[in-house]
Amino acid sequence: MDTGPIRNVVIVGGGTAGWMSAALLAKALGSSARIRLVESEEIGTVGVGEASIPQLRHFNAFIGLDEDAFLRATEGTIKLGIEFIDWFKRGHSYMHAFGPVGRTLGTTPFHHYWLDARRRGAADEDFWAWSANALAARTGRFGRAPSGGDEPLTWAFHFDAVLYARHLRAHAEARGVERLEGRVVEIDQDPDSGFVRAVVLKDGRRVQGELFIDCSGFRGLLIEEALKTGYEDWRGWLPMDSAWAVPSRDAAAPVPYTRAWAREAGWQWRIPLQHRTGNGHVFSSAWTDKDTARQVLMDNLEGEALAEPRLLTFVTGRRKQAWNRNVVALGLASGFMEPLESTSIHLVQSGLARLLALFPDTGFDPALTAEFNRQTAEEYANIRDFIVLHYKATEREDTPFWASRKAMEIPDSLAARMALFAGPGRIFSREEDLFKEGSWVQVLLGQGVVPAASHPMTATVADAQADGWLSNLAHIAARTAGSLPTHADFLAALGSSPNARLAG
Repeated sequence: MDTGPIRNVVIVGGGTAGWMSAALLAKALGSSARIRLVESEEIGTVGVGEASIPQLRHFNAFIGLDEDAFLRATEGTIKLGIEFIDWFKRGHSYMHAFGPVGRTLGTTPFHHYWLDARRRGAADEDFWAWSANALAARTGRFGRAPSGGDEPLTWAFHFDAVLYARHLRAHAEARGVERLEGRVVEIDQDPDSGFVRAVVLKDGRRVQGELFIDCSGFRGLLIEEALKTGYEDWRGWLPMDSAWAVPSRDAAAPVPYTRAWAREAGWQWRIPLQHRTGNGHVFSSAWTDKDTARQVLMDNLEGEALAEPRLLTFVTGRRKQAWNRNVVALGLASGFMEPLESTSIHLVQSGLARLLALFPDTGFDPALTAEFNRQTAEEYANIRDFIVLHYKATEREDTPFWASRKAMEIPDSLAARMALFAGPGRIFSREEDLFKEGSWVQVLLGQGVVPAASHPMTATVADAQADGWLSNLAHIAARTAGSLPTHADFLAALGSSPNARLAG
């Protein structure tokens, strides 16, 4: 069979995933391919994913979005990390902060020196006293350039996902992406290969392509309904299958971090935007009913609700193949990971990066598909393990849900990581890890997993020298955070946004 370059890409579905795909492919492919996006105004979008991780900054920069303009257009605020409240035990909280905590000394990670000094009574019990991000978050501060030449913070964003999709759409259409309004009613497949040849719209238009990107949400219009790819269900480890979501009026100036409270049968998020606060209660219908879960959310809002709560249902897991034949699934069409660590938008971004690295010609070499699926499966599994850690490593047994999570069997891959840290305090990144050593250390310590020993290499540094080094690093972190403007002042300096209403 003759092969050649891909000339026609069809994206089915809009929303954040669809328009991220359109914007990135327009940038990467330029005029070499025609890119069309099919979406219907009859079909709503989920649109509650309002928190990100720092990698989104690289995506925005690559496609050419100005960060200040992005924040204005999306009513965005800054995110320096996530505060977890009542997860390890009631009354306890900790921060999973972006960026480094301390610094590696030689080849030995910082946390070993902290553990050693802590056992000697020479170090602050608060591990996050060495994190400029955590200190800035706690004091409500943010700026891109600390005074005195200190290292900048590491940040991500909170934003309105619907407004982000709209911003991306304008950006992509200005660069040649064609939007087709219409509902897909039929999938035309090659009878021999099963490859998708075209999607047929309700008005009879036939949209042909060589490569199809499925961004149709949970439904998986191409990847599942047409190609019958199959789904790997992870509810045995992550039984949350529902979420109520509701916006509320800002009750205070927006803080530069996400908050996640552990509740009786799940958890609640609070995400501050410029014009409102995003709230949600993720829960397991096996351990509570939807009406009770709704009331838990409404009873714990910080400000007045701005709409009626909306119920979402889902199955945590992933498609057995994210790339099947000539269809690549992204976003909710590829799988769902509960939003505890704000990974949903990143999985779209990493899937796109993987697609570019393995971009096919019209021959669709099976080796490319296999490698894409291998990397995707490994990335999903590693994120799954990181999220399961938050539930497994807990002292809570005060509700049936939490007792079940503490007692559950966990994947062997997670059990091995936890054992390696609980004993000798070691943690290592793997090939497709999104969360690196620093993130694992913070969540393990925050969830009460304290190593029994520190690295033997700490003994090569005299106690007095190590203590002085730790004191200096803590001083630098505090100085960095203290030199920054308030988060509210940073947002005010951005200028007006379409619906901006900064509190405070």
